[in-house]
Amino acid sequence: MRLGTIVLAALLAAPPALAVQPDEVLADTALEERARDLSKNIRCLVCRNESIDESNAELARDLRLLVRERLVAGDSDAEVIAYLVDRYGEYVLLNPPASGSTLLLWGAPLALLLLGGGLAAAHVTRQRAVADDGLSDADEARLKVLLDEGRDG
Repeated sequence: MRLGTIVLAALLAAPPALAVQPDEVLADTALEERARDLSKNIRCLVCRNESIDESNAELARDLRLLVRERLVAGDSDAEVIAYLVDRYGEYVLLNPPASGSTLLLWGAPLALLLLGGGLAAAHVTRQRAVADDGLSDADEARLKVLLDEGRDG
C-alpha cells in the first residue's frame, strides 16, 4: 500500500515529458532557450491543446524545427511568431492576442447570456402584469355562472 502511494505521488509530481528530440536541440544554448520558450506558446495543430514543445506529433516536430531554423536565420521572436501566424493563422498560438475575432468569440457567450436573461425577465414581468390585472367583469360573471351550474348539477 505504501509503495503504491509513493509511486502514485512520484508520477503526479513528475514534470511532463517533453517531446523535443536530441537531434533537434541547438548547440547555441541561448537560441535553444528562445526556441523552447517559443515552442511552449505554439499550438500543435494535430493535438490542439498541447504545445509543440509537449507534442510527439510529426507536425509538431516539423514546427519545432521550423522555429529553430528561423531563429538560426536571425529572426526575432516576434518575427518567428508572425511567420507562423501568416502561415497557419492565429489558431497556431496557444494564447492568441485579443483582437476582433477573438473578442467576438469570447464576448458572444456573455452577450447571449445577457440577452437570455433580459428575455426571461421581460417574460416574467409580462406574466406578473397579466396575473395582477385579474379577470374582467364579463369574465367574472361567466365564471360565477359556470361555478353555480357545477354546484347545481
